[in-house]
Amino acid sequence: MAGVGGSAGPQAKFVEGNLFRHITVMTLTASAGLMGIFAVDLMNMVFISWLQDPEVTAAVGYAGAILFFTTAFGIGLSIAVSALVARAVGMRDLALARQKATHGLILGIAIGVVFSALVWLFLPQIVALLGARGRTADWAVHFLAIVTPAQPLLMIGMIGGAILRSHGDARRAMVATIAGALVNAAIDPVLIFTLDLGLTGAAIASVISRLVIAAMALIPIITHYGGFDRPSWAGVRADMGAVFGIAGPAILTQLATPLGQAIVTRMVAGFGEAAVAGMAISGRLTPVALGVIFALPGAVGPIIGQNYGAGRMDRVRRAFWDAILFAAIVVGISAAILFVLRAPIADLFHAEGLTRDLLYLFCGPLCLLFFFNGAIFVANAACNNLGAPLMSTLINWGRHTLGTVPFALWLGGYAGAEGVLMGQALGGVVFGLLAVWVALRAMERAAAVAPSAGARAVRG
Repeated sequence: MAGVGGSAGPQAKFVEGNLFRHITVMTLTASAGLMGIFAVDLMNMVFISWLQDPEVTAAVGYAGAILFFTTAFGIGLSIAVSALVARAVGMRDLALARQKATHGLILGIAIGVVFSALVWLFLPQIVALLGARGRTADWAVHFLAIVTPAQPLLMIGMIGGAILRSHGDARRAMVATIAGALVNAAIDPVLIFTLDLGLTGAAIASVISRLVIAAMALIPIITHYGGFDRPSWAGVRADMGAVFGIAGPAILTQLATPLGQAIVTRMVAGFGEAAVAGMAISGRLTPVALGVIFALPGAVGPIIGQNYGAGRMDRVRRAFWDAILFAAIVVGISAAILFVLRAPIADLFHAEGLTRDLLYLFCGPLCLLFFFNGAIFVANAACNNLGAPLMSTLINWGRHTLGTVPFALWLGGYAGAEGVLMGQALGGVVFGLLAVWVALRAMERAAAVAPSAGARAVRG
């Protein structure tokens, strides 16, 4: 099947033109789609909070920390597939791009099914490990038992969106996730309130939205970009090294984030259900309020990958610094808006006491300090696309272990649950600066071997 661009091959649209504009357009469109995914969870939290049952709200918080682990696999694989497809597009090799997309998707489905099955089998033990007890633990297990089997669908949608963005088609990637969010918004209140299904209804709505996201991401790849090759075990095995060469470290990198969140959840659990509820609501608000930052690495990655494949290291460096500047602007604006609206936001979730205090903390200094997480995201994207994925893995694990536990324990001892969250943010400052330094070193090494290294990496 022919792709866009005909016999001349796919267009490497990021090798020319204004980089800051490319970053802005790709990130804003990608963030609209990414926020669609996270808006599903946020809407669930809003509707569940209206039941005004702190134990149920806390249960969704525990469930979110566990689902984050399975989502991390999808993020890691989408990073790998995006990097490989983008490099092939930069080389104007449509057949190679289609091959990488096909085998990356197959591997993603296989990993998603296996990991989700393992999580589903040990749900009670995992929930207990996070500190959930009694009725809260029962509700968390119930919610996860419904949603976890559908996580591979979300992984398909994420990988499909990454393939579309690698072709420069951020709009269709955005439409897929927005469609899932709209479906969820429409059926969530019906299932939760009209049919009186409560938490069960929220879980069913999440499953349906994941199905919509997967379908809407795959259809445009088939209709506009040559679709997928006929899979074969020999082909998958041949490409496995190239895919996992990036995906392995990228998945390890992404797993660090839910691990750090699980550690913080366990710490906060010691301060009661109100603290867990506050952290859960803040956790759902973060990727929606700062979805642009979460989308930034997925958007800037293909830009760096295409220019690396074309041997344009000057544009690789410029794209990196433009992305850092973009992150600073977005975080500043988002923090200001959240600070002004902190009271209405807390009222929306019926937050009182410690739950409200934690929300106010997030809608102020914690949001502003998220810039340093943005710097880590951009640095990871650069390393993943420049043949140094292990460095991003080390940075992310360091940030969510050494950059979380000591700081959270230290400030938590002084300021309770609020101190735990402040300590987590402070660690991000340290590792954000370190990540920028590591990315600059990766660019120096890549400059010495580009563009031949880019071609070797994408061909595996």
